[in-house]
Amino acid sequence: MAARITKSNFGKLPDGTAVEQYTLTNASGAFCKIITYGGIITELQVPDKNGKLGDVVVGFDNLEQYLGSHPYFGAITGRFANRIAKGKFTLDGKAYSLAINNGPNALHGGLKGFDKVVWKATTSESKDSATLKLDYTSADGEEGFPGTLKVAVTYTFTDKNELRIDYDAVTDKATPINLTNHSYFNLAGSGDVFGHELMLAAENFTPTDDTLIPTGEIKSVKGTPFDFTKPKLIGKEIDQLFGQPHKGYDHNFVLDNQSKKLALAARVVEPKSGRVMEVLTEEPGVQLYTANFLSETHGKRKTYGQYSALCLETQHYPDSVNHSNFPSTILRPGEKYQTTTVYRFAVG
Repeated sequence: MAARITKSNFGKLPDGTAVEQYTLTNASGAFCKIITYGGIITELQVPDKNGKLGDVVVGFDNLEQYLGSHPYFGAITGRFANRIAKGKFTLDGKAYSLAINNGPNALHGGLKGFDKVVWKATTSESKDSATLKLDYTSADGEEGFPGTLKVAVTYTFTDKNELRIDYDAVTDKATPINLTNHSYFNLAGSGDVFGHELMLAAENFTPTDDTLIPTGEIKSVKGTPFDFTKPKLIGKEIDQLFGQPHKGYDHNFVLDNQSKKLALAARVVEPKSGRVMEVLTEEPGVQLYTANFLSETHGKRKTYGQYSALCLETQHYPDSVNHSNFPSTILRPGEKYQTTTVYRFAVG
């Protein structure tokens, strides 16, 4: 069969706004489900070594839970993903203040970031892929950010079991922008992720202070628990971080590829299922997060707990607006923000 896309109702917001769910199915029957609220990936079913489909992302099966408190399961995060120190930055001589929603800092775009808005959907199909394009216009001053920002996030699920995410944006005033998808992955479908084997194409990372804000230093991973340059079990050295504020991995890795061209950033192998996930991106960094702060949460047919998933959020570095030595996150009028990330699934 050819790749196809179908639409269904997923519920309504308290104000009556309808939320739709789109199912992108490829020729082999693997599929991805995405809702227009937050652009959230609610389900991603890919085969294991025996050809059996399994859901590899954490999430809920109803809108009510997504409207409640949860740690950005599967959502588009923006206008600025990750943290901004003390919710403050200065741009072209003007100071801006954002909502403080993560300790003393701003996180993932504010109180109502891109994860909590309803996006406008359009769909298309080709012989080997199904595509969902989501559009949202963020008003000048929304969540404290300058400029009217027009954003498009396009999800394409292919017959090669690839989930491609293309991010595009334009603005009418200079503004910081840093977009990513915040999916939590477990390639086994259940249990913790300590037995997942990870490789990161990153010889450096950005150390943080006690509030998880980068110090500004770019440090070698060599001789530290952050060295994933060769495949290593996530659980091998994670206990060295348990006594720190992070309680595990919650760090930005500086990718070796800084060319702004699509390249391999990470490879994850789950031995029991045989599933393999490769992450390719044009972004300069990737945040590895091991669900350190996830408390017992009742989700799709199961309960998720601490360390039960991992995130690989392709991104510019956290707090880049306050570090001149980090790659710039400022988008100006006349420029186009364009970046692509691919999650590729296979068996090995």
